[in-house]
Amino acid sequence: MSDAQQQRIAALEAELAGLRAEMQDYTYTVSHDLRAPLRHILSYAQLAQEEAGPLLPEESRGFLQTISESAQHMGSLLDGLTELSRLGTSPVQCAPVPLHALLQDVMAEVVQPYPGRAVQWAVPPHAPEVMADASLLRRALHCVLDNALKFTAQRNVAHISISVELQVAADSHRNALVTLSIQDNGAGFNPAMRERLFKPFQRLHTTRQFPGVGMGLALTHKIAQRLNGAVTIEGAPDAGCRVQLSLPAAMAVTSDLLQG
Repeated sequence: MSDAQQQRIAALEAELAGLRAEMQDYTYTVSHDLRAPLRHILSYAQLAQEEAGPLLPEESRGFLQTISESAQHMGSLLDGLTELSRLGTSPVQCAPVPLHALLQDVMAEVVQPYPGRAVQWAVPPHAPEVMADASLLRRALHCVLDNALKFTAQRNVAHISISVELQVAADSHRNALVTLSIQDNGAGFNPAMRERLFKPFQRLHTTRQFPGVGMGLALTHKIAQRLNGAVTIEGAPDAGCRVQLSLPAAMAVTSDLLQG
């Protein structure tokens, strides 16, 4: 490769980095500046409900309720947009993470909003360590496991199966990957639409069927990118889905396996 080609590539990479930073700044600014008028809309709608609600016709009370609910929903959208923006700029500090212990912690977290739910977990007794930022990985696991619980809400018993596979390349342990698979028996989706699920605010079900704003998989996808990993999803209507999150294996784990 000539010096001119190298310089051209370096210039394009710098331009791309600048565009990404500009987009991150724009997204954060928009989400931040919209919060003040949104708070005013929500506050005054609630005040009108409290002070004038009993005097208003039922239809008008319904209008105020719709305003409040829509403002709350927009607040959730802005929260998701802000988090996605921060994921693109926050520093990543990777270190060996005990995957099995982290899974147990996140499983205990995600069931708390669903008291009384019948959930059957299938979890392997052991899992290798991965090279990741622990806080980012926790967030990704929370998104995926929370989705598994959410979309099994219409089942009498939610069955969530977690499996872990270590893939070691024959040539070098540097290419070793840990693939975490999470399978549920929930509502599933049309597989032809699966690429939409990794984009912000994309939903394949109505909010009446399942709550949320459609950010969980978008956040998981962004986190996987930042951790030098990947995420895929498979599913079918009324047949559940499977999310696979692949991450680099921790060096110590792969070295021990290769020596053994």
